[in-house]
Amino acid sequence: MDYVKPYGVVDSMLAGGALKLSLPPRQLVLRGMLAGAYLGIGTSMAVTVAVETGYWILGSLLFPFGLALAILLGAEIITGSFALLPVAAADGQKNAGFSRVLANWGWVFLGNLLGSVLYATLFAIALTTGGDAPINAVGNKLIAIAQAKTTYYASHGSAGLLAAFTKGMLCNWMVSLAVVAAFMSTSFSGKILAIWGPTLLFFSQGFEHAVVNMFLMPMGMMLGADVSVSTWWLWNQIPVTLGNLVGGMLFTGLAIYAAHRTTAPAVASAPVPAQPVAARGDQAGYSPSY
Repeated sequence: MDYVKPYGVVDSMLAGGALKLSLPPRQLVLRGMLAGAYLGIGTSMAVTVAVETGYWILGSLLFPFGLALAILLGAEIITGSFALLPVAAADGQKNAGFSRVLANWGWVFLGNLLGSVLYATLFAIALTTGGDAPINAVGNKLIAIAQAKTTYYASHGSAGLLAAFTKGMLCNWMVSLAVVAAFMSTSFSGKILAIWGPTLLFFSQGFEHAVVNMFLMPMGMMLGADVSVSTWWLWNQIPVTLGNLVGGMLFTGLAIYAAHRTTAPAVASAPVPAQPVAARGDQAGYSPSY
């Protein structure tokens, strides 16, 4: 069976956090750019399907493929790092100091932003035939989404900021859970299924994801959305990112670590010769490529 028990998942979380902290800035930025592009592609596909069919849920069913690509190809997603790096710090790993964690988050965030904006630029060119064709229904929907994610919150003032923060928190409870859930299986199909469920829960309910918004906001602005850079960051990107941090760190990373970080379970004595027991890390299903 390819199911990995929770204590093995925690071992994989610790190994994943240690690997992320060992990567140099160049790789963090490049992997972050790839993740930003993959999530942008997943988002544009989901919006296109939702517009063409008239059902948001159908687009939501397809969106998780973008996140699955990012996770399984070892790209760096800031929202996943929000869950894994605090666990490494809580476990006392030597390379998990506060400054090291913040630096890692900074490089990954930059990479996610660059990759998302790059894909948004390419998709805007493709959608408008290099700016020579009128904006179609998909483009109008992207404009509406960008405005709804900013001006709507702004119209509610501090309550809007609280809503954006809370939606970000709820979102990354699910997205970081998808990252961690991938450790529950050692098979490709098992990992895909584990990633798909939590991601569908977040996207279908309209929660706020920092990296997805790094695509949606610039994309809408390029198409003519009435959104300024300052409005984007003040009323969406900053509160959503902070919400993602709290949700991933508290509700997924530290919660699972506190609930399941134990010593290896004792084996009941029996009148048979002792057999070597595999190390817990061998059961975790962790791949150094992630």
